[in-house]
Amino acid sequence: MQRIHARASVSISDLKKNPSSVIDQASGEAVAILNHNRPTAYLVPAAAYEAILERLDDLDLAKIVRKRHSEATVSVTLDEL
Repeated sequence: MQRIHARASVSISDLKKNPSSVIDQASGEAVAILNHNRPTAYLVPAAAYEAILERLDDLDLAKIVRKRHSEATVSVTLDEL
């Protein structure tokens, strides 16, 4: 059995019937979309999706910082920038 990473779930059929109702009932939480009782997609609120993208961007930047941490530094003035 596949794990569902959401507190709520709905079948694709029910989602097709009334998508607005599913979004309203989710109360800002993610909803697992099921096809034959298996999660095939997640319906995620826009704010949560944007936060995920920000977090992924931060992780990418942190990776670059760790990679460059041991590199030699170069001193510059603000005028040189």
